[in-house]
Amino acid sequence: MTTAYRKGSHTVYQCHYHFVFIPKYRKPVLRGEVAVKLRDLVREICKSYDIEILKGHVRPDHVHLLLSVPQTISPSRVMNAIKGKSSIR
Repeated sequence: MTTAYRKGSHTVYQCHYHFVFIPKYRKPVLRGEVAVKLRDLVREICKSYDIEILKGHVRPDHVHLLLSVPQTISPSRVMNAIKGKSSIR
């Protein structure tokens, strides 16, 4: 896990968030190709928002993410991007 500080124009920060989210009714649908596509999609979304994935784990009925997020992005916005874009696909 990276412990390096991130730098903005006038700030030095380290914002780590641990997210856990589940599919509807906690059904075990995140298996096989679906899990691989979800993992790749989360990586793509995080890269586009300059979010660093420190650790991540996709289980059949839930997903764990430990993210290093820029201080300009709120936790709700991060989850809105990840869950919103992944549910569409």
